[in-house]
Amino acid sequence: MVAWYPWIELLHLACAIVFVGAVAFEVLVLEGLHKQFDVATMQRIEQSVMARVRRFMPVVVALLFLSGFVIFDVSCDGLQCVGSRFGNWLVLKVVLAFGVLGVFVSAVRASKRGKMDICRFRNTHRVVLALMVGIVFIAKTMRFI
Repeated sequence: MVAWYPWIELLHLACAIVFVGAVAFEVLVLEGLHKQFDVATMQRIEQSVMARVRRFMPVVVALLFLSGFVIFDVSCDGLQCVGSRFGNWLVLKVVLAFGVLGVFVSAVRASKRGKMDICRFRNTHRVVLALMVGIVFIAKTMRFI
């Protein structure tokens, strides 16, 4: 294994923590605030949070996927492990990750077009959180396969 590989894993883990943490915050904390604030205040809070997230999240997601590609290539020696038990779990993890990317890109496009209503906002984050929990579960359990 190359000397820089642990740094790539650390970058990947840090980006995953930021991404999953931001989505978990939106789903578990922000959604709960709707009961405590009026609609106008809640919209201002969510707009402020999303404006902040939009500044750094594209870079986090890009680094997450780039480091993931490197980890896949090193762990799987190209595509050599595909078909093995480990490889199949790794492919499932990648499929879920591309699902997250698809939802993320769709949400960014909808937001830019002004089509991100509150229902879509909530469902987008719930779906992404569910996919990310699946990815984390797979990542941790596949090491024991």
